[in-house]
Amino acid sequence: MKLIALDVGTKRIGVAKADSSVRIAVPYPAVEVDDGEEFKKIASLARAWDINSFVLGLPRNSQGEETEQSRYVRKFAKELKQAIPDAKICFQDESLTSVEAEKRLKSRKKGYKKGDIDSEAATIILQDFLEEHTGKPTSKATAAHHQSVKAAKPHKLLMALFIVIILLAAAAAGAYYFYDQNIQPVFTEVDCDEAENASVSACKPVVFNIEPGAGVADVAVGLKNAGLIRNSIVFQIFYRLNYSDYTIKTGEYELTKAMSLEEIIALITEGKGGNVFSLTFNPGETLRDLRAKLLKIGYDGATIDEALQAPYEGAYSWIFEGRPEEAGLEGYLYGETYEFYQSDTVEDIIERMLTEMADVIEENDFRTKFEAQGLNLYQGITLASIVQKEANNAADQAKVAQVFYNRLAQGMSLGSDVTTQYAVDLVDPDRKVYTNNAEALQIDSPYNTRLYHGLPYGPISNPGIQALKATATPDSEASNYLFFLTGDDGVMYYSTTDAEHQQNIFDHCAELCNVAL
Repeated sequence: MKLIALDVGTKRIGVAKADSSVRIAVPYPAVEVDDGEEFKKIASLARAWDINSFVLGLPRNSQGEETEQSRYVRKFAKELKQAIPDAKICFQDESLTSVEAEKRLKSRKKGYKKGDIDSEAATIILQDFLEEHTGKPTSKATAAHHQSVKAAKPHKLLMALFIVIILLAAAAAGAYYFYDQNIQPVFTEVDCDEAENASVSACKPVVFNIEPGAGVADVAVGLKNAGLIRNSIVFQIFYRLNYSDYTIKTGEYELTKAMSLEEIIALITEGKGGNVFSLTFNPGETLRDLRAKLLKIGYDGATIDEALQAPYEGAYSWIFEGRPEEAGLEGYLYGETYEFYQSDTVEDIIERMLTEMADVIEENDFRTKFEAQGLNLYQGITLASIVQKEANNAADQAKVAQVFYNRLAQGMSLGSDVTTQYAVDLVDPDRKVYTNNAEALQIDSPYNTRLYHGLPYGPISNPGIQALKATATPDSEASNYLFFLTGDDGVMYYSTTDAEHQQNIFDHCAELCNVAL
């Protein structure tokens, strides 16, 4: 049987083909994703090769769970089926195949392009599929087997069944013994807590490094190669049976060959690697908040300021489309919990956040969706940053976004107090000059959306995924609203006229509406 394997990505699709009788996967130049044209190209290849069986790589995370990319692949499979109605599609679970593909290409010491990585990943997917599906009986063998069973006498069938049960029991006992032996430490007779054993080789620390993005299988193979465990497959089984709710953490660990699987896994899931730290930057926080976090971690203030002002021109830089040259990074550093090495620079940290933001924008096609609302990417991120600060949940964020669109359409000012608060924070964070709300609301700043119509100069916080989605696809059911407020009870109240808004303030906002900006 001939097969085509596809490593499905949002920009390119890696292609490989093989004949199951030969069981060798061969890469083919990757197909560019081009508004549906990719399906025609794949169909053309299938016709040329006379193949209608496809194997699609289905990504899974380190816990073996499907991801957002997995859902993208399943959607792609449905569209491929529409383009090639007689296509037979199988999925092959895969994790980090692109990483392995790039390692292979590097080892060959020849030049390669991104498309080559995708096609090499497709060959890995196809090779894995072939290896997992070899050894099946042919149709003739199966028919002969059925024929012999049909002709067998009842007592022979019973005897065969008895033998099968005995063999299964023996196999189960053997498998349990194998499993039990391989979860033990490499050295079982050594107690490293005893002082006299400190110099024994089994008790000498082995430095084991877990790189960012490493999955359970990668860690298992690494531990086996370092001589710290007996069997990598047993390690993965033990982990999934007992620690599937825990995540293996990036870091550098000191392990010994006298540690059991349980001791090793407990340590690497606690995340106590000596050279790694976590940084949480939440949606709605600002560059000022990030600076404070980095100072607390131990980075120098001047170094942080220099990094925040530096130009960033990596593969992610397309997200700066529409941004004024003098504008900073506010709004572009995606809020998430990250892990970094102690040796990472502030620039490394910022580039990671920018890359994450670019991935989120690209995966959700926010640029196109903002354009449908009449905004460029910079304006969309700016409005999303305001929505992020104004509302806490996805439903209200979508309504608030629609209210702002309504006000812009009618030529009204946004009238958002959170933008004014940001304006004051920039020049008077300790409120030594602007001591009350009346003064704050009169600040002459392009961020004061009570004084100046339209969007403010730029983002006022880093918007999260929900605020970005709300701004890209606002709630059309709120198309009549022009006002909103958060009541003392935490509920959002909406109105169509200023009179209704003032009544909502009177009824629901005796305290919050008087809180200092």
